[in-house]
Amino acid sequence: MLLSQTEENYLKAIYSLGYANSNKVSTTLISVELNTKASSVSDMIKKFADKELVHYKKYQGVSLTEIGRKKAIEIIRKHRLWEVFLVNKLHYNWDEVHELAEQLEHIKSETLIDKLETFLDFPTHDPHGDPIPDRNGNIEYHKNMMLSSIENGESCVVIGFKDASDSFLKFLDKLHIKLGSPLKVLSKEPFDNSMIVETESGSISISNQISKNLFVKKI
Repeated sequence: MLLSQTEENYLKAIYSLGYANSNKVSTTLISVELNTKASSVSDMIKKFADKELVHYKKYQGVSLTEIGRKKAIEIIRKHRLWEVFLVNKLHYNWDEVHELAEQLEHIKSETLIDKLETFLDFPTHDPHGDPIPDRNGNIEYHKNMMLSSIENGESCVVIGFKDASDSFLKFLDKLHIKLGSPLKVLSKEPFDNSMIVETESGSISISNQISKNLFVKKI
């Protein structure tokens, strides 16, 4: 089934929003995510329902069918492989690659993507720590442990980011925090849940907003 670039963007948005919202996604959320009119979303959802890509009942939200989910994961796989290529082989910064990968993800050749994956030596995660689906559509997401849940005296390592926006990634660069960065919580402030964290570059103050956007693993 050949889909337009716009249709692929919709499917990817529905998949991502569905993961964050327990499968069912409102047309309002889709409209906000894609910055488009509600009427345009409704028209696209009807088209998807006719193609058996989504389940939809008025006032009950949208969810992907198995066919729709497979298509969405194919797009995500291409996007994340291109991000690895751009960072590891062309040496772009991690906050520069999202928009470029948004364009490259719409290339239709599966042979090219398989060769790209082989060339990159079968990476499991993109530069932002997001898991890359394999060619069978299997994808393993992070355990939902955030830095905000780490207690005083505990150590952890950064494994991903809930917010992978360019602005957040640039901010993390200023803090010298990246994938694989070891962190140790030195103290937590009960009033606003901010914390003092020891990094490889020294001790820094981290707000609750930041700590709720960093996936970590205890060490």
